Amino acid sequence: MALNIIPSAGVTGIVPVDSNISVPNAPTSVSGTVADAQSSVSFVASTDNGGSTILGYTVISSPGSIKKSGTTSPIVITGLTNGTAYTFTVKAHNIAGSSAASSASSSVTPVGVVAVESLVIAGGGGAGANRSGGGGAGGLVERASTNLNPGTNYTVTVGAGGAAANVTNDVGNNGSNSVFSDITAVGGGFSGTAGGSGGGGFGQYTNRAAGAATQGNSGSGTGYGFAGGRATAGSGSGGGGAGGVGGNGSGSDNTAGGGNGGAGRANSITGTSVTYAAGGRGGHSDDSGTPANGTANTGNGGAGGSGQTISFIGASGGSGVVILKYPDTKTITIGAGLTGTESAASGGYKRATITAGTGNVSWA
Repeated sequence: MALNIIPSAGVTGIVPVDSNISVPNAPTSVSGTVADAQSSVSFVASTDNGGSTILGYTVISSPGSIKKSGTTSPIVITGLTNGTAYTFTVKAHNIAGSSAASSASSSVTPVGVVAVESLVIAGGGGAGANRSGGGGAGGLVERASTNLNPGTNYTVTVGAGGAAANVTNDVGNNGSNSVFSDITAVGGGFSGTAGGSGGGGFGQYTNRAAGAATQGNSGSGTGYGFAGGRATAGSGSGGGGAGGVGGNGSGSDNTAGGGNGGAGRANSITGTSVTYAAGGRGGHSDDSGTPANGTANTGNGGAGGSGQTISFIGASGGSGVVILKYPDTKTITIGAGLTGTESAASGGYKRATITAGTGNVSWA
């Protein structure tokens, strides 16, 4: 039995060690990823433990010689200074002592978190044909400033508007969901169904889930949710919006009176107040015009089809949008698969408006 001095655990002591045991070899492939004042340091564990179980590893920063110990990769080392470039080495420890330091990682520089305000709007619901109710507005989710990590990918999906009815399918379709990070805004409902901000309005016929005194469902998804209005004979009700319920149908058969779509909700994330996620207007018997599609990138519901002939189909819902506001000291990367733009700095902020697709965004 030999006597060795062990510095590995931060305490110098004299313990008996088998003479066949040696210190482990150094870890390899050290790398660091950064966040706010910290780095997650990954490495490949020692391949030779020196004949004794590895007790742990220690990461050491340069500059600063800040140390952090752990038993497995990765090890998060805190207390770093944002804006300072660091490299890291790692040592392994067993009962015999500490390995040599690993080769240094490549240089990384931690940066502060990014405070991001977001507006996430789903696609509006598509309307049905022939005196149908209007489509419900897409879900609308507002979030005040949230701290996100620079260099981290965050998922974005912009939901499409729901397709309108056609002559062989006289109900519309729900809008598609929009996503940012952990936020999901649910697509607007088609005629008579629940959806994000608004349920679709009801129409005249049973194959549109209609009933003369039946009200459209309230929004069931994430976002501001209001119900569609009530239908009457010959006229459909308006779809629910983010700011209010859809209007009731009025009048009798062959009399104009489709219900107005529910009000949208105003938001000033772009620097100007804009109203989003309004419900679509209901169709009615005397209307021979083409119903209005929901405006692109608003989440508005489509208008119900008119009643002069079944060929007058409903209107499609408007597509959604994701708008992100952040300090003008930061720059966003809008990844492949997304369509979007970053504004010039204004009032201390930039805005990214993403209008289509699925992909990732990140900040530096």
